[in-house]
Amino acid sequence: MTDPAVRTTDRGVPFLRTPDERFAGLPDFPWEPQYVTVDGFRMAYLDEGPTDDPRSTFLLLHGEPTWSYLYRRMIPTLIEAGHRIIAPDLIGFGRSDKPTERSTYTYAGHVAWVVEFLDRIDVAGPFDAFVQDWGGLIGLRLAAEHPDRFGRLVIANTALPVGEPLGDGFDWWLEFSQTADPFDVGTLIGTGGTAGELSEAEMDAYRAPFPDESYQAGARQFPTLVPITPEHGGVAENRTAREVLATWTAPTLTVWGTADPVLGHLAGDFLDLIPGTAGQPHRTFEASHFIQDDVGDQLAAHIVDWLASLD
Repeated sequence: MTDPAVRTTDRGVPFLRTPDERFAGLPDFPWEPQYVTVDGFRMAYLDEGPTDDPRSTFLLLHGEPTWSYLYRRMIPTLIEAGHRIIAPDLIGFGRSDKPTERSTYTYAGHVAWVVEFLDRIDVAGPFDAFVQDWGGLIGLRLAAEHPDRFGRLVIANTALPVGEPLGDGFDWWLEFSQTADPFDVGTLIGTGGTAGELSEAEMDAYRAPFPDESYQAGARQFPTLVPITPEHGGVAENRTAREVLATWTAPTLTVWGTADPVLGHLAGDFLDLIPGTAGQPHRTFEASHFIQDDVGDQLAAHIVDWLASLD
């Protein structure tokens, strides 16, 4: 019998839509979403800050298994400094629709979805961008493949792998993501992905997109898509992206949580790769993987000061 909650796109792709009431009363997150249709799915995003001559338009890309709630500590400071922020929820996450079949999620597909998202929103670029986790795997590909649409970059706790392992921390995460039962996103972020303490209400906000396991196909699939073997999709595309980034001269800042057990050891990768990092005020923090949650206020203040120094 077909689950009446499951919808389908015009192409017959099944998906679920998290009920709006799951997102009621989120702590420290007063912003209302906007929506566009991307490949037949409803994609949610925040558009906050000045729309008339902002100091910059900042694209905030989240990763796995978070959503734009991750940026709640950074958004106010960026807005107050005159920056417009665009913070989408990736397909499968947050308030965006969630395809129910894991095969719907691919690395190339996620890149294409975000490109279509940028095409459909009524926001002129170029974009500055903050990328972390899968936000980096997607966002750095976007910058390399569409350099005319991007300006300055802020890179945090991410990677752009080309078919080689990322280390024991990622191996643990990959195994955990496929075997955990239940896959409790709130506890994962609150006790493993952050160095501080999240309240139960904050952990519930991270759980909100996923009423049950049927909504978690994307969250389960994402870790398996990271191209850590030569056979993974995205290896060739990431090699090309790294070649482009090796010529990237736009100012690029790295901010890194060194207590991250998964990617904390990769802080120097982009410093070595991207010429635009030269001479920039890079910072490391005693933060874990989700650095935006641990030190978001400090991050945003540092970014605002950095951008002001470039103007």
